[in-house]
Amino acid sequence: MGTVLGAVARLYLATLRALVVLDPALDLGDPRPFVLCFWHGDQLPLFCWKRRRPTVALVSLSPDGQMQARALCWQGLAVERGSTSRAGARGLFAIVRRLRAGYDAAFAGDGPRGPIHVAAPGARAAAELAGAVLVPMGSAAPHALTLKKAWDQFRIPLPFTRVAVHLGAPLPASTSLDELEAAIAQASSLAERSAGMIPSGHDAVLRRARCA
Repeated sequence: MGTVLGAVARLYLATLRALVVLDPALDLGDPRPFVLCFWHGDQLPLFCWKRRRPTVALVSLSPDGQMQARALCWQGLAVERGSTSRAGARGLFAIVRRLRAGYDAAFAGDGPRGPIHVAAPGARAAAELAGAVLVPMGSAAPHALTLKKAWDQFRIPLPFTRVAVHLGAPLPASTSLDELEAAIAQASSLAERSAGMIPSGHDAVLRRARCA
C-alpha cells in the first residue's frame, strides 16, 4: 500500500507549480548539515524544493509509519524508524549518525502528535548532537483541501495549483524552542505572502521549480 501511495504522490506532486524563496542568509553550500524544521500539516508542498543533499526523516514504528516510510522513499528520502514513545532514543541517534555522514534531516517541528504549531525538542536535539544548524521552512497554497478533523490540519494543495515554499535563515542548535517556533511561524507567514504571486525586491532569491 505504501508503494502505491508513494507512486500516486509522485505523480500528484509533479502537477504542482512551486515558487521557492530562500532567505539571503541561507547558504546552500554550507558544509554543516541542515535540520529542516516545518509544521506537521505543511509537508506536501515542501517536496517541491529540490533538496541540496540526501535527506533523512524519522518515521513512527507504527503500522501507519511503515506505509509512510515506503511512500517517503518514493520521494527520494531516506528513512529511520522511531518515535518519541517507542524507541525514541534509537531513532534520534540513527538520525544523528546520518547527519554526521553528510545527510540533511527533515523534522516536523511540532512532533508526531502535536500540539499543533508548538515546537518539540527532537529537531534541536539532533542538531546539537550532530553539529548541525536548524533551517525553518514554511509552505502555502492558495487552493488546498484542509483535513479539518486531523490534529495537524493537514493541507493538500489541489492538483495544478501554485504553491510557495520559504526557507528561512539558519539558526544555531542552541536556539530556544520559543525562537524555533517563531522562526517556523515566520517562514510559514512568508510562504503565505508569496503564494500565488512573484515577490519583488532584493531580499530573497527566487527559484521556479516543477516537482520531479
